[in-house]
Amino acid sequence: MTDAAQQLHEAATQRRQARERVEAIGEAQLRRCRELYREFHDLLDRYEDTATGSGNFQAYTEFEGRVANLAEDLDDDLPEKETFEAVDDYLQQRRLSESDFETARRKLDPVGDVVGRLDEWEDSREQYREARRDARKRLGELEDRIDELERLQRMGDADLDAPVEHLREPIVTYDERVQEAFSEFRSSASAREVLSAVARADAYPLVDFQSPPEDLLGYVQRYEAGTEPIPKLLEYADYSASKLDHYVDDTAALKRAVGTRRTYLRTLDADPLTIGWPPPPADHLPWLVQEFRSVLSTFAGEDVVEKLRAVRALARREDYERLRESALARAELAEDERERLASGAVEDELQDAREEKADIEDALAEHGSL
Repeated sequence: MTDAAQQLHEAATQRRQARERVEAIGEAQLRRCRELYREFHDLLDRYEDTATGSGNFQAYTEFEGRVANLAEDLDDDLPEKETFEAVDDYLQQRRLSESDFETARRKLDPVGDVVGRLDEWEDSREQYREARRDARKRLGELEDRIDELERLQRMGDADLDAPVEHLREPIVTYDERVQEAFSEFRSSASAREVLSAVARADAYPLVDFQSPPEDLLGYVQRYEAGTEPIPKLLEYADYSASKLDHYVDDTAALKRAVGTRRTYLRTLDADPLTIGWPPPPADHLPWLVQEFRSVLSTFAGEDVVEKLRAVRALARREDYERLRESALARAELAEDERERLASGAVEDELQDAREEKADIEDALAEHGSL
């Protein structure tokens, strides 16, 4: 049995045994007994210094009265009733010393042993909750582990010699062409036009462009400098204020909007419009191409769109998923993973993980909840 399942079984057993010990006496009676036990100890602690010796008659009589009141409230079915009564009898003396208080505490020890059953039960319930939390956490870890091992197995079953170039060549060709087209667009079109096109891409969730910062987009839309290409704006941002004053109307506005967004403008490229390698699943590719096509219309020529159509046609190939699995395996399988697959270690790990998962699920189902 696995550790998490074993700990849950043990915690459940301890909880059950502790509950049975409480039920053997009665929970309500034990709680009343614990209340009185704590009240007796509280009185002993509070009056030990004032109700002992001579000259403290008022504190002594007050203490004796409170002890007597507690003793009068003892129910007939109260556990250790005789012990409480014996402590009461012992304390009803004309004079008390500190040793009498210590003796009274010792006489209450049997009550402490009995009410300790409640503490044990409460502790065992908390330990059981923790065991269930740990078991559920381990279950989640195992589910992730099983998913990963099953993924490795699927890649291990892939045909590593499959002709993946049938997919790779159209995809790489399109990716290169779209990068070139966007680079030309970014270099020659106005910043206003480029950033507006990127902003419109927000309507297509599969096109993962980072939206232009609002202050930057607002600047290129309102100011004349926005008609310049992005490289020129970046060049302007590096000018001194006195030099820049010869080229733009509001140097401070450009410095604020462009100067603080250099990284965004310099890294803006067509990566969000590329397919990438290994390729996506066949059922995802058409949706990706459809959204790419809508964004391409703002800057790319028909030649790039034609390359995208060729990519779209790949999803209709009967061998697409087989070739894709081969591509994934080649790209993602590390050497040690291939060795583990070949040796059967992955299969063994997967079996162990599934068995541990089943043990924990059985333990959780068997013991239920609090």
